[in-house]
Amino acid sequence: MSDQNRGAKRDPLLQPLTIKKLTLRNRIMSTAHACGLQKDGFPQEAYQAYHEEKAKGGIALSMFGGSSNVDIDSPNIFQQLNVGVDAIIPHLQRFSERMHAHGAALMCQITHLGRRGDPYAQDWLPAIGPSPIRETLHRAIPREMDEHDINRVVKAYGQAARRCEEGGLDGIETLASGHIIGQFLSPKTNHRTDRFGGSLDNRIRFALMVHDEIRRNVSDDFIVGMRFVVDEGIDGALSAEECIAAAQILQREGAVDFFNALYGSMDTARALSEETFPGMGSPAAPWVKAVGHFKRAVGLPVFHAAKLSDMASARFAVSEGHVDMAGLTRPQMTDPHMVAKLMRGEEERIRPCVGAGHCQSAHRPRCLHNAATGRELTVGHDIAKAEKQRDAIVIGAGPAGLEAARVLAERGHKVRVFEAAPQPGGQLLLAANGWRRDLVGIVDWRLAELEILGVQIECNRYMDAADILELDADLVILATGGVPQTAFGPGEEFVLSAWDIVGRQVKPQGDVLVWDNTGRHPALLAAQTAMNEGARVQLATIDTNIGQDLVYPEIIRWHKEFTKAGLRADPHLRLTEVRKTGNRLEAVLINELTHESEERVVDQVVVEMGTIPIDDAFAELRGRSGNDGVTDLHALKNLAPQPMARAGFELHRIGDAQASRNVHAAIYDALRLCSVC
Repeated sequence: MSDQNRGAKRDPLLQPLTIKKLTLRNRIMSTAHACGLQKDGFPQEAYQAYHEEKAKGGIALSMFGGSSNVDIDSPNIFQQLNVGVDAIIPHLQRFSERMHAHGAALMCQITHLGRRGDPYAQDWLPAIGPSPIRETLHRAIPREMDEHDINRVVKAYGQAARRCEEGGLDGIETLASGHIIGQFLSPKTNHRTDRFGGSLDNRIRFALMVHDEIRRNVSDDFIVGMRFVVDEGIDGALSAEECIAAAQILQREGAVDFFNALYGSMDTARALSEETFPGMGSPAAPWVKAVGHFKRAVGLPVFHAAKLSDMASARFAVSEGHVDMAGLTRPQMTDPHMVAKLMRGEEERIRPCVGAGHCQSAHRPRCLHNAATGRELTVGHDIAKAEKQRDAIVIGAGPAGLEAARVLAERGHKVRVFEAAPQPGGQLLLAANGWRRDLVGIVDWRLAELEILGVQIECNRYMDAADILELDADLVILATGGVPQTAFGPGEEFVLSAWDIVGRQVKPQGDVLVWDNTGRHPALLAAQTAMNEGARVQLATIDTNIGQDLVYPEIIRWHKEFTKAGLRADPHLRLTEVRKTGNRLEAVLINELTHESEERVVDQVVVEMGTIPIDDAFAELRGRSGNDGVTDLHALKNLAPQPMARAGFELHRIGDAQASRNVHAAIYDALRLCSVC
């Protein structure tokens, strides 16, 4: 065994942990989340394959089924699982077999949403809760539960736990924070005056009843935990001291075998994106010390996941005794093989989670820069070697080009990369700005992988069609990206692009109008950059609000940034004309709701309309190629080799060289095309 591997074996993250009769092989887990792959409320093939990839990659424990519903009035609004019916048991049995075959443990999170439910979803049943207090984020006004409701839900938890054990799982956790158990526990949501309200002993009564019923329905060896808040934070009512007192009651009564610790409340968009699931721009491991304080007071095994973005932060949390199990949930989406790499002494090759929040979008569990995640049944995470080596060139070293080069090199092809700019990275070098600076990890990881694979990138090399033909390659991938679109109408020659401001090519000055026609990041970055440079910024958007093309953690972050800066966006405005008026500019905007126009006199107008492809080389090359530059869409979708109409080199364009889209789309273009080239 090499010294590097011996060091890996001594790593605190690779030490086993025993709970009851279950031994977890290391200290790395994936915490429960609604991954979006359920089918009919059950964890079927795609769902299982998504988690199985982590088991293959060495994870100790997958806690699946974020917010799995125990009863009919806890509706499926997050694409959750339904543990309220026996029909789930065969799926759990197959799931358990697959995970156990790879040495990983498997547990399920079970819950009742309570007031977080939606009265207009699924079976149109009213939300219920300890008190009729509306949640800001999910908006239902719950019906106050009576004793019949309480007994019904308690029994539903017990039956759900039974199904999980019959399904071969190693254990379960209930979800207290924000859900019905936590709603009874917190004075913020429990205003009752009966035996379930008032004192802590009364407010915790429901949790004890639930866990007593669970214990009656499962064997002594079955592990039962609770995802539990250690401090409700600034929006809550449970202090750290009262959370510890509640946990000590649960421990004393034998209700739980472990705690899975959360911080903060989850009933507002701010709390959810900054406390429960802190993302890009948040410090690493922000709640680890608070969790450690809780752990030392309670004395049971404690799991935790919140911006444990890498092995270093997880190692600190475990080695300092703050947690027993480190939940690297989003990092596992980025690299499900991270534990195997750690065991091999290849920690530096782990694909980094950049915290972009794309995995929390409607397209979850898609990772911004691992397009295989959630597609285990199609493209997968393993790149097969090609039967025959090809001579491939990639033009452009943005995310699409770098991914294409990486995949082609992994396939065993000879790859050369040419980039017109002084350094690789493309638009991401502009995007990795301010609180979004971690995005550069998407570029840096690929550059490191290409170095290992022996692929060189020639920068400051603008390649026209003649230059490309001279190289005589048999595969040409054009990842040339795009340039800002500013053609909105009369006066377009007077405007700047968002790139001009963010890239510091033009200094913002005076009164600056930023018009956003995409709902993406560039206009918002331009507005923030201009404000930081001292300009007086006006922000207008064609949408109802800012960032409508973004995921909710990003939207909340932008709202917070602009609120602090005193900037408010004017919605529903379309820029129709810009004209000179002396030394200034007059912008004409039409309100799309009223069709009334207004004029604003400013010093600069900044326009964000996405990009248009740089396709000069493509237009010249396609007639010389064997496929006429056509990427067959059915072959692309089915991961089949591309058809060739005649002799000649194969030519494709990917990413923004086709159309203005996001990073994930560009990387997915490259992965699925090049994995069969």
